[in-house]
Formats: sequence, structure tokens, C-alpha cells
Amino acid sequence: MPSSPDQIFRPEILALSAYHVPPATGMVKLDAMENPYSLPSELRDEIALLATCAPINRYPDPSAALLKAALREALAVPDGMDIMLGNGSDEIIQIIALACARPEAVLMSVEPAFVMFRMIATFAGMGYAGVPLKADFSLDVDAMLAAIAQHQPAVIFIAYPNNPTGNLFDASAISRIIESAPGVVVVDEAYHAFADASFMDKLAQYSNLLLMRTLSKSGLAGLRLGLLVGRREWLSQLEKLRLPYNVGVMTQLIAEKVLRYPDILLQQAVAIKIERAAMSERLAALDGIDVFPTDANFILFRLTQGNEASQVFQRLKERGILIKNLDGSHPLLKNCLRVTVGTPHENAQFLGALQARL
Repeated sequence: MPSSPDQIFRPEILALSAYHVPPATGMVKLDAMENPYSLPSELRDEIALLATCAPINRYPDPSAALLKAALREALAVPDGMDIMLGNGSDEIIQIIALACARPEAVLMSVEPAFVMFRMIATFAGMGYAGVPLKADFSLDVDAMLAAIAQHQPAVIFIAYPNNPTGNLFDASAISRIIESAPGVVVVDEAYHAFADASFMDKLAQYSNLLLMRTLSKSGLAGLRLGLLVGRREWLSQLEKLRLPYNVGVMTQLIAEKVLRYPDILLQQAVAIKIERAAMSERLAALDGIDVFPTDANFILFRLTQGNEASQVFQRLKERGILIKNLDGSHPLLKNCLRVTVGTPHENAQFLGALQARL
């Protein structure tokens, strides 16, 4: 008699829920921390020419040497540090977890945090320890240090700024965690373009520090390009787990081309930060809303006067506005919603619809 999935698959996999991406066709899409701005038409024309001549009948350069050189210059990667590329940051997280997944090994992060840290720990068969943030979403350093002493984690992931809360943790607190960690610490700087803060200059100081970046939040989400920066002694081992040709021809060509025009992405990031400030101010002026500080390209806010977040989320959706409902995802996020900063027109549509529903 043929076997069924529950007889073959690991029970922890059967117990998981798949990462859900809601349909967004025809919606004002403010749920996924994407850059709302397109590239200039002249640059899109250059990319179209790349597509015309791209050798898609051949496998891509497995080392992506030209792209790595462009990234090294654009991101000011320190001398002596290597770069590993992934199909988005998710693949890099998975590679690190697979490499660390000895029996009884633990992956640690804070809570709430990027959901894939916990999910990928499960994929890899690792234990997971999530340390709650304080009520204001700051790091509870004493709790983190106690959890490190208890669990002896093989790897710690810390997002800087954090998702879904948007705040930058205290840099000195993160340094204490790095210094106390028995294993590797990965600082995830997915939202670096909007934060003006980085641990890139700390890589030489800490032998167990790795830095993760992505181009997804800067306007190239469709390319699925993430990268890890760190010492060769770490990355040479992680490269063994990276699947061959994981970064396609078009991703390599387009990313390298766009990185030749750093001012374009920088100007878009500045526009998003300006809109972020204006949007936060307008949200804070609405009755029944608490707005949390943010250094990312999204804003977390809480409904405080009996308006259930799930109901408001659904009413916005009925009006064609898609944001992220975080109510129920973690106790600290009760009645919380998260909205990506869009264009001025998209933000005005969201704010108008929200005000009408409060």
C-alpha cells in the first residue's frame, strides 16, 4: 500500500503552516516592504538590451565574479571580507542553518522577528530559542545573555532594523551579544538603505560576526538577490552548501547594471524616508492609534480604542488596500498592523481609507 505524507515526512514539517503570500492583483500593495518606485525609463531600456543579448542558453557564472565586484564597491565591503550570494536572504539563512544543524544545535533570535528564522530552523532540524523583546520592542539584553548561557546557540540572527517592529536595536547591546555568543552571530541588515546604521565596520573586530544584506528592499525585489559578508574562514565552508548556479543570468546582469547607478537607488530611499516621516506624523494624528518609531521602509502601529486590527485590516482590503495584519502573530503585537511606505498617492489612499474605517 502506498505511503502517505504523514508516514514519510518529519512531524515538525507536517505541523508547519506554509509562508502565506496573499494575492494582490489590483490592490494598493503595501504589505511586503517593497520599494514602490520603478527604475527610470532610460535604465529600463538598457536592461531590455541586456535581456536581448543575455546568454540564457548557458548556465550563469557560478561565482558571479562581476556582480560581486560591483557589490563590493557599492556596499563598501571591507578588504579581507568575502561575499556569498543567495537567491534572496532566505536561501542564505537556510544555508547557515543547514551548516550549523548538528544534533541538539540551537538557532536563536528575538521575538517578534522575521518569521523565516524560526521556520528555517525547523526546516534544518535545529532547535529554536526566541527571546522576547521588551514592551517597547527594545532588546532585553539580560534575557538574551541568560538565554545564550542556557542554550549555547550555534547561530544567533538579529535583524537591524528589526522586522516587523521597524526599530534599530541599541548597537552596544548587539555588541555584548556578539561578545557573549559561543557561535556565529548574523546581523541581518535588510533595511539598511533606510536606517543609516550598519555593523559592516565591525566585521574586522568580531571573528564570529557575519553580515547579511539584500537588494529586495532597495527596489530589486523581483531579482531575488541576497548576500552574506564575512571572513573567508566562515564563507568558504558555507559555499559548500550553496547550490550551483543559484543566482541566474538575468539577476546577475541586471543587478550589476543597476549598481552602476547608485544615485538612483539612493534617491528613491531618500524619497521613501521623507514619506515615512510624513506618514508617521499623519498616522499619529489619528485618534486611537499608537505609532512606533521606525528606521525601515514600513511603519508598525497599534489600534488602541476597541478597533480590532483584523476587522480594520479586512475593511481596508475591501477598499483595495493591502497591508499586513500582525494581530495574533505574537503577544507583543496585539492589535498591531504594519504598512509599507508607498508612493505619496498610495499613502494618501491608505490614510484616507484607514481614517474612514476608524
